[in-house]
Amino acid sequence: MDLNDVRSLVTLLSFVLFSGLAAWTWWPTRHAAHDAAARLPFEGEATSPAQTPTQAQTHTQAQGSLHE
Repeated sequence: MDLNDVRSLVTLLSFVLFSGLAAWTWWPTRHAAHDAAARLPFEGEATSPAQTPTQAQTHTQAQGSLHE
């Protein structure tokens, strides 16, 4: 077995690993896990605009503190 055979074997094993991971990731039963992961950045955000200051209020407050 020479170096080219080893390289070919590593390439083949890498392709098989990549194909397996891609299939596992995009398997239809993992759809719920993908949806849950997609919602993670939005967890804990306020649902009502009245609960958080608007950008205009924040900008006005920041400018006011600069002029004091």
